[in-house]
Amino acid sequence: MSDNRHAWRSTLLSVGFAALLFVVAWKLIVVIANYPPFILPAPEVVAQRFVSAWADGTIAPHALATIQEIVIGFVVGAGLAVVVGYLLARSALAERLLSPYLVAAQATPILALAPLLVLWLGTGLAPKVVICALIVFFPVAVSTMVGIRSVDRRLLELGRSMRASRWQVFRFLELPAAMPQILGGMRVGATLAVIGAIVGEWAGADKGLGVLINLARGSLFDFPLMYATLLTIALIAIVLYLLVLLAERVLVGSWR
Repeated sequence: MSDNRHAWRSTLLSVGFAALLFVVAWKLIVVIANYPPFILPAPEVVAQRFVSAWADGTIAPHALATIQEIVIGFVVGAGLAVVVGYLLARSALAERLLSPYLVAAQATPILALAPLLVLWLGTGLAPKVVICALIVFFPVAVSTMVGIRSVDRRLLELGRSMRASRWQVFRFLELPAAMPQILGGMRVGATLAVIGAIVGEWAGADKGLGVLINLARGSLFDFPLMYATLLTIALIAIVLYLLVLLAERVLVGSWR
């Protein structure tokens, strides 16, 4: 437990230090290049607008809409990916049948699919969830397949020798052994889900951080608000990544 706390503290310190370096570099660029505010406002201006936009309720409803899309899409996409990844790892027939479709789906740009999904499913929650699930699916499925295939065969033979059921082998042998790879894929998927939600909102929505970016840049001409919204998106991605990392530390540590 103490090792997990130390690792978690180190991760937070690293994130904080990286954020500090980013802000310092941003300020230096603004001062040296002397960009006008509508191209790159100073970090303190964006920070002030960030606080005021949250305080007056400008960002909050859009952020909640985007977070809802991300969470549902991530859960659906990751859950299906674990199932399909296991099938790909343990069934040669499933691999032959499904692999071409998975590769084709991954190779199709999500920017091309988003308008079609909005056209088919409307501008509500459904197309954003589907987009997030699609973009999360591939890395989690591949990491699950790799993780299951990397399970030590001696463990599997031990389980069979003890007459363990298929479910018991999965629950007590395969899943714990493959969990680091699965959660590694979920870390990637968590950040990709944020991208999927924003792309879906750009394709068609009436609420969300992607919508707020377009409003701030277009009709409102509020460039500090646009950067404050981008900062909110980045913070959401970082928090999701850290939550998956925390789950990885807790789950993997408990199984070990």
